[in-house]
Amino acid sequence: MDNQNQNISMNITNLIPTQLIQNLVDNYRSNQLEVINESLNMEDAHSIWFDLPTLKSFIAEIETQAQLIDQNVKDEDLGIRFYYAAYPQVPEMSVPTDYANRHTLVMIPTKKKDNLDYDFNPLEDTNGALAITGLITDALAMNHGTLVPPKTSIVETY
Repeated sequence: MDNQNQNISMNITNLIPTQLIQNLVDNYRSNQLEVINESLNMEDAHSIWFDLPTLKSFIAEIETQAQLIDQNVKDEDLGIRFYYAAYPQVPEMSVPTDYANRHTLVMIPTKKKDNLDYDFNPLEDTNGALAITGLITDALAMNHGTLVPPKTSIVETY
């Protein structure tokens, strides 16, 4: 399939000019990332990668858990909020030690109510409440992709 025909079959809202992508990445690297690197005296991560099966599995788990609580929930009422986060000085569990202090993302399910997208933990949402109380020690969430750096940037385009 040639490029022109491929673009026709894509959802036009999912297309971003490559120059805009490069400008956005350059803006981050020359502003926020530069300040972070200088103030923390380190080379922080500037990208994170997740494989497609892992992302699909997380989305499927959000859908499954939301359906268990509310059988009438619609796909358009569910989402994912990406929180910027940083690993601690001494990473926990299975996190590599070279991820210490680096940027990461934490993905939290959201559920729409009254046209607002609330953080949503189906492990706590037994009565339809959306506010996360923190009374449950675990949340449906996702973290720990592959950070660049410390992994190689040779695979990146931007």
